[in-house]
Amino acid sequence: MRTFIVSAAIALVAAVSFAAPSQAGNYSYGYKPQCFIKKVKSYDYYGNVVIKKIKVCK
Repeated sequence: MRTFIVSAAIALVAAVSFAAPSQAGNYSYGYKPQCFIKKVKSYDYYGNVVIKKIKVCK
């Protein structure tokens, strides 16, 4: 039973150590996502052209 608890604790520490850097890499150290505006052309029910502007971020 003791070896099970020790191995579970080691597995938990390993999982947390991998999760923390993946969360920090998104917006840390002044990183800002690159965004641009994309125009999408579509048609409504009556055949009129509708242009939508969509913000896309990486």
